Amino acid sequence: MSKIQEFIDYLQFENRYSQNTLIAYNEDINKFSEFIFNEFPDTNIQNVEPYMLRAWMVNLSETGLKATSINRKITSLRSFYKYLKKQTVINQNPASLIKAMKKPTNLPVYVEEDKMQFLLNDIDFGNNYSGHLSRAIIEMLYATGMRISELTGLRNNSIDFYSMYIKVLGKRNKERIIPLTNKIVDIIKEYLIIRNQEFVENRNEIYLFLTPNGKKIYNKFVYRLVNHYLGLVTTASKKSPHVIRHSFATHMLNHGADLNSIKEILGHANLAATQIYTHNSIENLKLVYKQAHPKA
Repeated sequence: MSKIQEFIDYLQFENRYSQNTLIAYNEDINKFSEFIFNEFPDTNIQNVEPYMLRAWMVNLSETGLKATSINRKITSLRSFYKYLKKQTVINQNPASLIKAMKKPTNLPVYVEEDKMQFLLNDIDFGNNYSGHLSRAIIEMLYATGMRISELTGLRNNSIDFYSMYIKVLGKRNKERIIPLTNKIVDIIKEYLIIRNQEFVENRNEIYLFLTPNGKKIYNKFVYRLVNHYLGLVTTASKKSPHVIRHSFATHMLNHGADLNSIKEILGHANLAATQIYTHNSIENLKLVYKQAHPKA
């Protein structure tokens, strides 16, 4: 077994990383290994020098890759070499000397509140199964701010209808509880009635959301669905499930929710990740000030 595969197995079984993270790490390290093979044929991935890593970073930058993506790949390699050092395969971690690339501060893209309300209250989703499914997915994303991977992993027993909360399995299999409103609970109940009528033979299916073919929903299915419906109300370049997550957090903050509460609902590991939404809130405050202040 290769050292790369050993490392991926370690992340999967010891650190319990998500499948998406494992795929990303595996691809990053293998692509770097290919680069070393092509550019430095006398060296293997276990014996690289820091300057080789820098050459790889320059190569990635020249292809147009953004600093955030390059930094993520550096993180993958830093973890890989840390593992090799722990296993006494190498003496020094060559990636530990590599500094992350500076990245521009990009504010989260979000949909304005009035546009989200128009989508949820005025757009006709249709009265068939696909319509009920689409509405339930959009409403669930906006009501909870959950990630797309968390949505696709929801099970029938994830929701406590009596206590009105939902259990979500987040990154690194960390479970968190998100409160639900009466509206989203009613929408999910209505969806389940239609789903159980549509798929009588799937009564034993454990997952909450099923495609029109009766199979568990998947990331690309949700992305296409969200992209279509957000396209009806916004011209923003990004129309992904993560944009609804950003919209949820921004609207919550604008209505007075404290950062710590939003952090817990979103499942952020630290407050710094949540603070980026304050920039959008400040921009909103400036707009209100200019519109309302007599001297503005």
